[in-house]
Amino acid sequence: MSLTLRPMTSLSRFLSDWPTSLFDRDFFDIESGRSPARLGVNVPSVNIKETPKEYILEVAAPGLERKDFNIEVDNRTLTISAEKEEKKEEKSEDNGYSRREYSFNSFSRSFTLPEDTKEGNIDAKYENGILKLTLPKSKESASKTVKRIEVS
Repeated sequence: MSLTLRPMTSLSRFLSDWPTSLFDRDFFDIESGRSPARLGVNVPSVNIKETPKEYILEVAAPGLERKDFNIEVDNRTLTISAEKEEKKEEKSEDNGYSRREYSFNSFSRSFTLPEDTKEGNIDAKYENGILKLTLPKSKESASKTVKRIEVS
């Protein structure tokens, strides 16, 4: 006897749980509904730049507000987290229907800070969906010169 396992596609998953989940999912939802974005778990992209005077982190976090962020430094670890809760409700007396939606999104990212970072002078600004953190260095880094070593 042999057993063959095949990964379920979105269509086969939809058909396999047709009777029980027809009313439990969004009608136009083709995906399985188990993706991280569906569960409210998002990991934002981060750009990291280094200049002679500072490090710059740019976190792509659209749809949030300044009050949603929590930024902490503990034992040379920078942790950026955010939580957003949304509630929507619609009622219609004419048609006799009501609709209530609730969503909760959060993320957390941690970074180990370089030794030359001034932890007490970190600045954070949120504008146009980008959280920008400026981490000053404790001393300016001299531009590194390449030293050629001759082989004898």
